[in-house]
Formats: sequence, C-alpha cells, structure tokens
Amino acid sequence: MYVVIGTGAGGAILARELALNGLPVTILEKGPYIESKDAFDYYDKYSEDVDLLTTTCIGGATIVSMSNMVRALDEELLDYDVDLSDAYEYVEDLVGVHQLDDSHIGKGTQAFLDAGYELGLQTLKMPKAIREKDCIQCGKCAFGCPADAKWSGKDFVDDAVEAGATLICEAEVTEVLKENNKVIGIKYIKDGSEEIIEADKVILAAGAIGSTLILRNSGIKDAGQELFFDPFVSVGGYIKDINFNTEVQMAGLIIGKNFVLSPHFSSFIRANLPGDDITDNDILSIMVKTPDECRGYVTEDGDVVKINTITDIRYLAEGAATAGFVLEKAGVDPATIGSTVYRGAHPGGTAPIGKIVDSNLETEITDLYVCDASVLPISPGKPPILTILALSKRLADYLISE
Repeated sequence: MYVVIGTGAGGAILARELALNGLPVTILEKGPYIESKDAFDYYDKYSEDVDLLTTTCIGGATIVSMSNMVRALDEELLDYDVDLSDAYEYVEDLVGVHQLDDSHIGKGTQAFLDAGYELGLQTLKMPKAIREKDCIQCGKCAFGCPADAKWSGKDFVDDAVEAGATLICEAEVTEVLKENNKVIGIKYIKDGSEEIIEADKVILAAGAIGSTLILRNSGIKDAGQELFFDPFVSVGGYIKDINFNTEVQMAGLIIGKNFVLSPHFSSFIRANLPGDDITDNDILSIMVKTPDECRGYVTEDGDVVKINTITDIRYLAEGAATAGFVLEKAGVDPATIGSTVYRGAHPGGTAPIGKIVDSNLETEITDLYVCDASVLPISPGKPPILTILALSKRLADYLISE
C-alpha cells in the first residue's frame, strides 16, 4: 500500500501516477473536499507576525494559485543529481502549459507588457494551465476559480480516485509508524478518533509546515530548522476605468536578476490612493516577488518565524522600484503609486534535498519520502508549482520502477 499525505501539487500527481499504474493508493487530506469556487474560505493563518498565504483543503495551495507554470531551479537541482528535463516535458503536456490567447489578455495586462518591452526588461506572457474556453475572466483566480477553468491538484486527485485510489478527507496525519527504521504505517485523527493505516511506502506532501510536523513526530527532529518563503508586495496606482480587477491575474511576467514582476490586482492598494471616488476598477497593480535567504524556521507548535536579511530587503526594494517605473510607463499617475504590506507565499526548504532527503527524496527512514516544496534546497523566487509537479513525476517514475 502506498499512502500519499496531502493533495497539493506534490501529492496529487503522485497519487494519480501510482493509481493509473495499478498500484494501491490511499490519499489523506487534512482539509475537506470542496468546490473550487469556495476555496477562499480555507486560507490558513499561522501567526500575527507572518502573513503567509497557504490553504487547507483538497488541492492545497494549487486551488487558490494563479496556475502559473514556470520552470525553476533547473540548474541548481543538477548539483543534487536531480535532472527534471523529462519530467518537465511530461507535466507541461499533461496540464496544458501555454501562454494565454490574446483574447484573455486584458487592457491592464497589455499595458504592463507594453511598458516592460518599452523599458527593455525581460518581458513575456506568463505560462499558465488555464483553459480559455472555460475561463470567464472574472479576476478571482486567488479566491478559487468559479468556472473550474484552471488546473489544480483537485483534478489529479479526482483522476486517482477514478483509477481506484481511496481518498480520506478531514484526516490529520500525526505520525509515520516504523519498525527497525522502516515504514509500517501512519497514524491519523478523523472525527476525533485515532486511526492507523498499514503502509509499505509513505509519501509526505503536506506542505512545508505540515510535512515538518509529521517528520518531527516520526523521529526526524532536524526538519523545519530552515524555512524560506517568497516575500512579496503589490505596488499599484490610479488609472481611470482600467478594469484590471476583472482580468485573468498574473498573465504577464517580467524577470529581473533578483526579482520577478507580474500584474496582480490588490484591493489593499486603494487605501493608499487619494480621493474617495476611486474604485477597484481604477487600480493597476503589480506583484513584486523575490527569493529569500532561508532564514526562517518552524517552531515546535507549528508557527512560522521569519527573519529578513539585508539582502532580502534590498531585493524587494529593487523590485518595487522597477514596478514603479513600469506602472508609470503603463499610464499610472505616479503621484498615486503605493504598496501593500510585506507578505509571503510558497513556503519551502524545511526538508531540503541533501540534508533531510536524498536525491530520490527518501528520508533516513526507509520507504518514507517527502515531495512538496519542503525538499527545495533554496528559494526559487518564482512560482514553484511546475517544479514540484516535475519532482513528483520523477519520484512516481522511481517508485513505479521499483
């Protein structure tokens, strides 16, 4: 029996690939099985000090993601004997990665792209896994897609169940059971009762924080001593009736040396703008996202502590300044440009390759694997979903070949 814990990018494709190859799979998800349109209600809150965007429900963070699909850490992972070339090609074809048709590039996004080109920045449409025929261009990608037009881990979980996998939702895994340092099962809590499932192999894909707590409870105490997340702010300003808030979000991309920029609506910008007659329809904003130096950690209680280095702050400042130039070139009144507070997304690095797992993503406990953003050895500074999918496809192939 293969037990997969978590239904985000890592767990979902693993369960799908194993089940489609006729292997017995049980999937456990801490959160409920929901409709995509309801995902906004399942964002997590870690502490008052860290605004970290994650969710607990079927599909994990993928269900509220923008379905951005960019390759990250290709060269860096080669240093750990991890080559994702074939896995990337397979996954990109499977989820239909492509740049959106012009029919789904709105006025605000086009202004962002045009400004990037004019400023000589490395500018392109964002590769995505969105089905234009279903997309209603409502601007609510981060709330959970009301039209089910974008890929999420939920899609692959459904495929796995159809192929014979068993799905258990609202089940909180607490510990991996072992004998002679080899996996024999897992322990979980559902409806207040403790249950045990026997297992030959266990794959943790519960996210950087969730996987950390399970690893520690299972005897791997060094998990969670390091943690990164991509710091980001949104910078925006006033353009009358731009209607950017109703567009497909993050459909463009500017790649800098130490940051990436993508057009992303934030209603928090409005509080910084002068005048009471400005509405969400009048705001064009850009997300500034940077890598960080992995100076955080997960506490024993599962809280997140984040330490910002001078380099982290410098990269964010560089990105925010560049975003200001792009906004002004795009037609934003420079006197109105403001920023949101600092937030974080895509936590990872808590069980890194080379320290907690080997190049096949196996821990020191035989037949216990980790396959989510936990295993990334450094912060990608880019959306990590495609990289996690490729890592999981590679792991699935390895497990199937065994």
